[in-house]
Amino acid sequence: MVKKIKVYSTPECPYCKIAKKFLKENNVEFENIDVEKDPKAAEEMVQKSGQMGVPVIDIDGEIIVGFDKEKLEKLI
Repeated sequence: MVKKIKVYSTPECPYCKIAKKFLKENNVEFENIDVEKDPKAAEEMVQKSGQMGVPVIDIDGEIIVGFDKEKLEKLI
């Protein structure tokens, strides 16, 4: 089953870069959403996570705040 993955991030965020690199290295497709350029997406991210910080990773409705390698490995 293909999971729908969204990564809410900003271009400068080091943890966002690490999270996206991790997903790419594991051949996981994801949608990258730049919350700096898209205020509606930023609002959606805050509603989902209750957080202003990035990255926020949404895997089929499961929310991960920050880069949590163990949780990511479990969910992908």
